[in-house]
Amino acid sequence: MKKRTIRKAAVIGSGVMGSRIACHFANVGLDVVLLDIVPFELNEKEKATGKTLDDPGVRNRIVNEALDAALKSNPSPIYQKSFASRIKTGNLTDHLDLLKDCDWIIEAVTERLDIKKAVYEKVEAYRKPGSLITTNTSGIPINMLTDGRSEDFRKHFCGTHFFNPPRYLKLLEIIPSKETDPEVLSFFTDYGQRYLGKIVVHCKDTPAFIANRIGVYSIQALFHLVNELGLTVEEVDKLTGPVLGRPKSATFRTCDVVGIDTLVHVANGVRDNCPKDEAKHAFEIPDYLQKMVANKWFGDKTKQGFYKKTKNETGATEILSLDLKTLEYKPQKKTKFATLELTKPIENLKQRLPMLYNGSDKAGEFYKKSFAGLFSYVSNRIPEISDSIYSIDDAMRAGFGWQLGPFESWDLIGIEKGLKAASALGHQVAPWIQEMISAGHSSFYKVEKGKKYFYDHSSKSYQIIPSPDKQIVLDQLSESAIVWKNSGTVIRHLGDGILCCTWNTKMNTIGGEVLEGLNKAIDLAEKEYRGLVLYNDGDNFSAGANVGMIFMLAAEQDYDELDMAVRLFQKTVMRMRYSSIPVVGAPHNLALGGGCELNLHVDKVVAHAELYMGLVEFGVGVIPGGGGTKEFALRTSDEFRDGDIRLNTFRNRFLTVGQAKVSTSAYEAFELGYLRKGIDEVVVSREWQLARAKEACQELADAGYTQPVMRKDITVLGQEALGIVYVGANSMKSGHYISEHDQLISEKLGFVMAGGDLSANTQVSETYLLDLERKAFLELCTQRKTLERMQSLVTSGKILRN
Repeated sequence: MKKRTIRKAAVIGSGVMGSRIACHFANVGLDVVLLDIVPFELNEKEKATGKTLDDPGVRNRIVNEALDAALKSNPSPIYQKSFASRIKTGNLTDHLDLLKDCDWIIEAVTERLDIKKAVYEKVEAYRKPGSLITTNTSGIPINMLTDGRSEDFRKHFCGTHFFNPPRYLKLLEIIPSKETDPEVLSFFTDYGQRYLGKIVVHCKDTPAFIANRIGVYSIQALFHLVNELGLTVEEVDKLTGPVLGRPKSATFRTCDVVGIDTLVHVANGVRDNCPKDEAKHAFEIPDYLQKMVANKWFGDKTKQGFYKKTKNETGATEILSLDLKTLEYKPQKKTKFATLELTKPIENLKQRLPMLYNGSDKAGEFYKKSFAGLFSYVSNRIPEISDSIYSIDDAMRAGFGWQLGPFESWDLIGIEKGLKAASALGHQVAPWIQEMISAGHSSFYKVEKGKKYFYDHSSKSYQIIPSPDKQIVLDQLSESAIVWKNSGTVIRHLGDGILCCTWNTKMNTIGGEVLEGLNKAIDLAEKEYRGLVLYNDGDNFSAGANVGMIFMLAAEQDYDELDMAVRLFQKTVMRMRYSSIPVVGAPHNLALGGGCELNLHVDKVVAHAELYMGLVEFGVGVIPGGGGTKEFALRTSDEFRDGDIRLNTFRNRFLTVGQAKVSTSAYEAFELGYLRKGIDEVVVSREWQLARAKEACQELADAGYTQPVMRKDITVLGQEALGIVYVGANSMKSGHYISEHDQLISEKLGFVMAGGDLSANTQVSETYLLDLERKAFLELCTQRKTLERMQSLVTSGKILRN
C-alpha cells in the first residue's frame, strides 16, 4: 500500500464551512491554501479609494474577508492565533498554480452541481497525479460529481463531509463514489481519526448521508409532535436538552443557530429525493414553519426565529420565545414536568433515560412518542444508508452532540418494549428487529472479553466493532483489569505495567474518595507496576476540588479539619511529583482548580487539544491551595533568565492566577504556563489520547525513570515583588476595578508567589512555599466575603465549576 502523507492542503471555497475547515487544517499543522472567486464588481470602499478590479487586494477580497470573519468568530475556529499564518489565501483565477504541490484538495463551494463541476475542471489542470480530491457537499450525490473527469481524478475522489464548526464537531462522513480507490477510504479513516481528531463514519451515497438524514427527521418529527401535544418552544427545549444527554441548544435553539431556511432546504431535499421513505410525511413543512420562512424568520442570521432577543421596558435584554399558534413573541415561561423533577437526582444518563421514557405525565408521553418514531425510522435506514447500526449511533453522537445514539437509547429502554410502543403508535418497524428478538437476542450491543460487539442484521449475528488495535476504551476493558476501587475512583491495569486512575464524581470533582484513590494508585504502582496515568471519561477531566466540602468546613469554622483536607491535597500532588514511578496526566475539556493542580505536578501531560485549563480559585474568594500557587512560584523561578527583568516574568505569571485565566485550547495553556514546552504534548484525537498517554508513561519508564529530588532552589523575589503587588492591588481598588476583598486575595496570592516578606531575592524549598500557600488559603477561608461568595455559588448551583 502506498505510504501517503498530508503536508499541504487546499480548500476551495471560503464560506462558513470552507474558511473553518482551512482553520482546522492549520490547527493540526498543515500548510493551507484557501481560494475563492474574484469579485465581479468593486464595493463602495474600493470605489472611494480608486481601486480597480485588477488590484490584488480587490481580487482576493472575498477570500480575505471570509477568513478574517472566521478568525473573529466565537467560538474561535483556531487553537492559537498564530496558527492563522499557516493559511495562504488566493483566488481561482490567479492562484490555481498553488494547487500543484497540494496533497489534498477539498472543495467547499456552493451546493450547485454545475458550479462544482466547473471547479473540478479547473482543478484537474493543476493537481498532481495521486493527490486526494474531495467534496464537502452535504447532499449532492457523489457519483454525479466526477462525470468527465480523468480516471486518476475519479479514483482519488470521494466525499468528506465535515460538520460546522469543524474544530468542535467531531463527525467526518466519508462517502465513496463507485470508483473511489479503497486505499483512499482507508487513508481518510485513519487520518481523520488520528490527525484531525474526528469520529469517521462511512456513508452510502444517499440523500443527506447519515447524520443529517436521521437528525433532520428527528427535528421534523418533533415539529409535528409539538402541535399534537400542545407543547411550547421552551418546553420542548427543556425536554430535549441536557436532561436527554443532548446539547444545551436542544431543538429550537439549534434550529435558530443552524438556520431555519437551511433546515427546510435539507428537509425538502430528503422528501423530494427519497420517494420510498416510509416516513416522508414527517418531512412535510408544518404551516407555522412555512409562515416563518415566508417572514424570513430564519433564526440568528435574521435576528429572530423560534427565539428573539429584545429590550424590555427597563432596557434590559430579554429573550422571547415564539408562540407557535399565534406566531407572536412572548416572554418565556418556566417549564416544569413531574418526570423531570423525579429524575433530577439521577446523574447517570443511562439510568435516567428509562425513567424519562416511563414517565406518566406529558413529558413521558412526549418521550414515548418521539422515541417510537425515531426507533422505527433508524431501523428502516438499515441497510439503506448504512450496513451497521454503530455507524448511525456514531454519526448522531459526533455530528449532533447526542450522548447516546438511537440504537444505544433503544437498548436502554428495551428492544422489545420499544418495538411494541412503536407498533402501537402505527409506526412501521423494520422486520429485522422482530427477527432479532425471535432469535433470542435482547440487545443491539454487548461487550465480551474487552471487545464491543454489535448486532449485524445481514449475518444475523454479533460482530466486533472495528477499531484500531492500540486504541484503549475504558468501558470495554474486562472486569479483571480493575485492581482497586472505592465509591468514586477506579484503578485499572492498562497492560504493560501501566495503571490508570479514573474517578466518576459529579463533574469529576476531587474530594476525599478521589484523593484516597490517587494515593492508592501511587502505592500500587510503586510496589507492583511501572507507571500511572490520570485520565477520565465523561465531559470533563475535572472541574476542580469539592469546594462544597470546603465551604461546609469553613462555614462551621472547623479549621483543623479544613487544614487537614488542604494538607492531604498538597501531599497528594507532591506524591505525584516525587513518586518512584512516572505519572502522566491526560486532561481534556475542563481541568480547573484542583484538576489543573494535579496536572501541574505530573511528569508529563498528554493534553487533548480541546483543553480549558486554569487556576480559577480567585472567583471563589481564595487562592489555589492544592499546590497551584507554589507551582506557579516554582515555574516563575525556572523562567528567570540572566539579563531579564524578573519582575516582568513575575507579573505575567501572577496575573495568570490572579485573573483566573483559563486556556481556550491546549496550545494556549502553554502560553499561560499551565503546560511546559518541550515536556508536555498535545493530541487532537480524544479517542487516541489514553493510548498515547500510556505510551508516554512507558517511554518514561523504559528510559530508566528516577525518582526526582525535591526542589530547594526556587528563587523568590520577596519585597521586590510584593511592592508591585501591593501598589497594583491598591491602584485597582482605588479605581473601583476590584473590591476590597479582591484586593486582599491579590495580596495573599502575591505574598505566597513572592516567597513572603523577604528583604532580598532568596532560594527556598517547595515545602516552604506550600506552608505559605496553605496558611494564606486558610486565612482567606475565615473571611466573611469568601463565605458569602461560596454560599452564592452553592445557591446558584455553580459551586462545582470552581
